[in-house]
Amino acid sequence: MKYQKFIFEDYQFNTDTLELHYSFDGIATFTETFRFDFPFANYRASDLDRACQTLFFMAGVSYYKAYLAPEIVIKKGAMDAMMSGFFSRTYQRGLGEFFYMNHLSPRTAITFPVTVPQALATADPDMQDIQVPAEGLLVGLGGGKDSLVSVELLRGHENLTTWSLNHRSQLTPLVQRIGLPHACVERTWDTQLLELNAQNALNGHIPISAIFACAGTVVAILTGKRDIVTSNEQSANEPSLHYQGMAINHQYSKSQDFERDYQQYLKHTLGDRVRYYSFLRPLSEVRIAEIFAQAGFEKYRDVFSSCNRAFVHSSDHMSWCGECSKCAFVFMALTPFVSRQDLEQLWGGKNLLLEPALEPTYRKLLGIEGNKPLDCVGDIKESRLAMQLAFQQYPQLAEKYHFVVPEEYDYSALGSHEMPPEIYQEFTTAMAKF
Repeated sequence: MKYQKFIFEDYQFNTDTLELHYSFDGIATFTETFRFDFPFANYRASDLDRACQTLFFMAGVSYYKAYLAPEIVIKKGAMDAMMSGFFSRTYQRGLGEFFYMNHLSPRTAITFPVTVPQALATADPDMQDIQVPAEGLLVGLGGGKDSLVSVELLRGHENLTTWSLNHRSQLTPLVQRIGLPHACVERTWDTQLLELNAQNALNGHIPISAIFACAGTVVAILTGKRDIVTSNEQSANEPSLHYQGMAINHQYSKSQDFERDYQQYLKHTLGDRVRYYSFLRPLSEVRIAEIFAQAGFEKYRDVFSSCNRAFVHSSDHMSWCGECSKCAFVFMALTPFVSRQDLEQLWGGKNLLLEPALEPTYRKLLGIEGNKPLDCVGDIKESRLAMQLAFQQYPQLAEKYHFVVPEEYDYSALGSHEMPPEIYQEFTTAMAKF
């Protein structure tokens, strides 16, 4: 069925739950909820409303993509030109892989309408709605090694809280092992999407980390924290492939481009109330693996996973499938720094570097043939460096994989970042230990 309009119908925050309502032409309707299950700090109502509105607009991408209606209509919420540019750009670039997999033009127009001439952040505030001081860091947990490296590097910070979205039962052992205050958020998306997919609606990858960023903004308001801290590294900036003359990045919403864009959006809508940045942006994946081997592997070995299939509904703990490109990459990245016995134990006795079924995956990771996997994996040069280091333990692999690592490449060199100066100082102090 062809719809003409995707409509942002309504959003409402009641007690501890945010309800989001969308439709196509007012006919096909959807409801999504976010439940914030933690004690709230004092907050300013207007700040919460702006954060909820941001999540409302961003989470809509899950439904919008089903039919790519040519017109976007906003019934609830205000959007000025700056905000329109941000959401139009994030949808467009964040759906790049979706366009590629569905054989659509990556230049498909997505335009959010401008509904107000004046910036939301500069509208006259309610005189009774006083500013609430905010301080402290809110570190997002995904269950993998990267966020755990952030936690351990920041552990000396006096006001540190973690948060997670969904998968509560699987993440609970990890949260308990970390031992810091934690905020849980439960997202329930409308299962009608499954029915539409069965009826040939469009489906595919969305900029999920952008949704996490916006949900984290609501959490920051409700917990009284100022900083939303992610754990995205340098390699998230590398395109996965090129399609019809455009770079397609599976990790666009983890990239530095998105990070800068969202920082500007937050400044525009919330002023200095909330800051957003990646604490690991200067680091390569191989360097993160090295730090994790020293600071986190023994502590978290039985409660962490970076696997695509880590969260299985029938299990209350995370696992590793040993088949996906994430498993293949993490095994390779940890090989120079963690003993063979420990790694094989983590994957149930399997050695992924020696698995014949994973040879095509490694050839893609190394840039030998095909495109880099559409996954959150390292860039080609650091994959090659990790494999080259692995040759010391597995010399037979040097006969199987032929590639060149740039002579000037230094996996421990620090790249650019978007952290506030005082946070970068904390980063450099913590890194001095490694």
